[in-house]
Amino acid sequence: MKTPVLGSSYVARSVNAADSRMVNLFPEIVPEGGKEPAFLQRCAGLRTVVEVSQGPIRGLWPLKDYLYVASGGGLYRVDGNFNSQFLGNLNGSGPVSMVDNGTQLFIACNPSAFIYNASTGVFSQITDPDFPGAVTVGYLDGYFVFNQPNSQRFWVTSLNDGTQIDPLDFASAEGNPDDVVALNVNHREVWLFGKSTIEVWYNAGAPDFPLARIQGAFMEIGCLAPYSIAKLDNSVFWLGADARGNGIVYRNNGYNAQRISTHAIEWQIQQYGVLNDAIGYSYQQDGHFYYVLTFPTANATWCYDVATNSWHERAGWNGVTFTRHRSNCQANFNGEVLVGDWFNGKIYAFDPEVYSDNGAAQRWLRSWRALPTGQNDLRRTAHHTLQLDCQTGVGVLNAEAFLLLTEDSRFLITEDGNYIEAVDTTNVLGVNPQVMLRWSDDGGHTWSNEHLAGMGMIGQYYHRVFWRRLGMTLKLRDRVYEISGTDPVKIAIMGAELLLSPTSA
Repeated sequence: MKTPVLGSSYVARSVNAADSRMVNLFPEIVPEGGKEPAFLQRCAGLRTVVEVSQGPIRGLWPLKDYLYVASGGGLYRVDGNFNSQFLGNLNGSGPVSMVDNGTQLFIACNPSAFIYNASTGVFSQITDPDFPGAVTVGYLDGYFVFNQPNSQRFWVTSLNDGTQIDPLDFASAEGNPDDVVALNVNHREVWLFGKSTIEVWYNAGAPDFPLARIQGAFMEIGCLAPYSIAKLDNSVFWLGADARGNGIVYRNNGYNAQRISTHAIEWQIQQYGVLNDAIGYSYQQDGHFYYVLTFPTANATWCYDVATNSWHERAGWNGVTFTRHRSNCQANFNGEVLVGDWFNGKIYAFDPEVYSDNGAAQRWLRSWRALPTGQNDLRRTAHHTLQLDCQTGVGVLNAEAFLLLTEDSRFLITEDGNYIEAVDTTNVLGVNPQVMLRWSDDGGHTWSNEHLAGMGMIGQYYHRVFWRRLGMTLKLRDRVYEISGTDPVKIAIMGAELLLSPTSA
């Protein structure tokens, strides 16, 4: 029988109800002509392109031929060859909000802000006496628009000049008496995110203050984390809050908030002690549109794939447990999707052909219930074999040596051309990649030891990934399987076949 290894991440409040975890894997739909209607593939790895100071990377923004990087306490410029140049000092240590008007780059550091003029090379802090501070900033029709900290006010700068602030160029979001925590300019409209409401303004061209509220564009859903807001797929995504509760992820549908998180995701979020430090960014790769949401204090990262309307976890691996993903912010520059590290000054490219995170192991994991939904009749079953339907023969050639297979032995060819017998290649990273299997017979509370199966060394395309003699289900008559791996090889999983037989008990 086919066991339902495909799907998305859904670990319910009770793992007895659902324990389908997915880390560093995502599903892709096969619309027609495929072996299966979908398959799971490995998330892109991280390839270092440049290291900028000590970090962390607080923000990335492309302007003309350069990438501008807020790293640690400084602003840097990176060219197309990934050479970096220091431009000036920044304040603060948290995320920054960045936008440009074609010439000037505005960096909001909450509360201070800075302007870099790409034409003149002048970098300076905004010192206009009427500047009240800025949390987030956007650009609209020649104006920089920013929200004032701890208030309902938002401001516009002088036209085409972010260094000049008129003391009367502000308005208040007064549809509800909650402070504006962030703003975002989307389709030439300014979305003002309050703590429990959202209202939308547009450029009405008025002589005194150019913006006016759009009547009816008001939502009784607010924003819990100002840096969780990101644009993607002609929409705005954010971590929401309102008068009734917190922790739902939304995207807009017109002037309505549409929930995209599942009950399982919301349950996970509710377990985190701190939510208002969440950081969101978005990117597109190979037609998949991703919204990545990190909870720094909780050390966790979730990713929503618009293409499949599904969630999975993104994670680092410290050799013992999963951690938050290393990415902190994103930019599309020099033909690549780049992300900055939350801990150091490294900038990485998301590379689908790289199967590690900056040389460190990228662990992937998938757990699922052995029996399809509704087919568990609570009878004990004997599990004979599990076969993973995946791409095999994916072993790699490492820098030191490669393996030559014959019918009855394995040989190692060293760099100097000598042949030596290689009895055990399991521990040579990626040469003989392994999948680790374990299972739980109590619904996902406790687990068996790990059992290894090879995915085939390079060129072994007919290799079969098998586990045999998997035992009998215990008193709960329920089994959850989990597969995982760390070898730096391609992962593509089309399905799994389980051979079992019921007993009379």
